[in-house]
Amino acid sequence: MTTQAVPAPQTGSGRAIHLSELLRRTLADVRGEPVGRLADVIVRLQGAELPLVTGLVATVGGRQVFVPVEQLSSLGDDVLRLTSATLDLRRFERRHGEVLLRSDVLGHRLIDVESARLIRAADLKLEQRDGGWAVTGVDTHRRPRRLFGGRTGAADLDDRWYREWAAFEPLIGHSGSQLLRGPFARIRRLKPAQIADLLEEASRDEESEILGQVHADPELEADVFEELNDDLATRLLGARTDAEIAAVLGRMRADDAADAVGELPQARRQRVLDLLPPGQRTKVLTLMGFNPASAGGLMGVDFLAVPERASVQDAMAAVAGSPSLQPEALTSVHVLDSHGRLCGVVRLVSLVQAAGSAKLTEIYDGDPVRVGPGTDIVDVAVLMSDYNLTTIPVVDERRTMIGIITVDDVLEATLPADWRRREAAEPPDAHHGDSS
Repeated sequence: MTTQAVPAPQTGSGRAIHLSELLRRTLADVRGEPVGRLADVIVRLQGAELPLVTGLVATVGGRQVFVPVEQLSSLGDDVLRLTSATLDLRRFERRHGEVLLRSDVLGHRLIDVESARLIRAADLKLEQRDGGWAVTGVDTHRRPRRLFGGRTGAADLDDRWYREWAAFEPLIGHSGSQLLRGPFARIRRLKPAQIADLLEEASRDEESEILGQVHADPELEADVFEELNDDLATRLLGARTDAEIAAVLGRMRADDAADAVGELPQARRQRVLDLLPPGQRTKVLTLMGFNPASAGGLMGVDFLAVPERASVQDAMAAVAGSPSLQPEALTSVHVLDSHGRLCGVVRLVSLVQAAGSAKLTEIYDGDPVRVGPGTDIVDVAVLMSDYNLTTIPVVDERRTMIGIITVDDVLEATLPADWRRREAAEPPDAHHGDSS
């Protein structure tokens, strides 16, 4: 069959169009006669690059068919005109890695990486780049508009409502494209607490996709589970095998891992404990022996300790050589005698200010504030507040040091139960430079 050529769009013309304009537009043959309507726009994700439009899904004769973007005169025309008289009328089937903008993006929420919130895209902007079309912007503002049919008003096309695509991480619910996004997933720029907040707001499908990305980084995954509320962490862990649970708990702080084990069904606890690395298992079992509402149940068992004969230089070297310790726990160095008894505590700032050759016994607090494992959490909080402490050591009746409590542990235990539901306070410069 002979074809009638239609000029292709010029390279680099810089034209832009919004998805709401495209949807349900008429698809016409080479003579301009209507043959169907646009149903969706297909893009292929390219990691850190902009999603590139590869084709359309059009409804023709009651079925949805694939139309390659190369077979169209231009996406910017009011009528989408074919450049060839031949059109493959086989029913459209999504291929590996393809994303449908209407079905996958507008129908699902996105992660706003800057604010660490889930938002819904009201529209998308497509721009012509080097002869092709790419998704460049996201509109997150809800305004009255004719989303599926007809042209929008000029006010709706104001680019001030759009933010760059790179500011978002799509949750499209399509496993075939996840591998293409994985190495560049912007979600990994977020702090573990921010990802935990997203999970607590997410639907079941969104949870699965967020966790799928986080799972690629085992250390990040463990940090996220430490930040989750108990109910959600228990549900998400409960859906995994014993070995998968142990893999996560093995990387968590021992006190958080002990809490997580305690929330598991009785029948699974021992199986999971048996699968933990020996060192972690010992710590977890130790912590599970204390009342959760006491200092022993709140403390961590990883702390920095040096012998009493050590110098300031020795203590600083110990700090530098402890990258795996919780940063909050490194604000104080604990001086122990040969029997593990607490002799004194020296703050990191005192070490920095002292001469390297000085002995710790010259600068430490020889009678530090300390608590026993049975001390009530509220009493711990009062002591830390009264003495302006960021950490407090936990000792037994012989003054043998067994753990440490950090200020963030106390805050988490004493804040109201629904504190995670509060909206986080934003810094005064949070929206500095926003054009809108």
